[in-house]
Amino acid sequence: MSEMNRIKEVLEQKGIKQTWLAEKLGKSYNMVNAYSQNRHQPRIEVLYKIAELLNVDARDLLTESDYNND
Repeated sequence: MSEMNRIKEVLEQKGIKQTWLAEKLGKSYNMVNAYSQNRHQPRIEVLYKIAELLNVDARDLLTESDYNND
């Protein structure tokens, strides 16, 4: 399974803990960890909320898809 999001990478770059993000989102640590490990993908509304909390563009949380690689 390829990575679909960069949540873990952005959290690490900003020095923010998954527990903090979970608290701010009102989600369990396990759910945020699943997002970070790409075991589950957040709904688009949650992705935008994560981007807001991390002060990044939502697109920065997504990986580039392979469709651009011919």
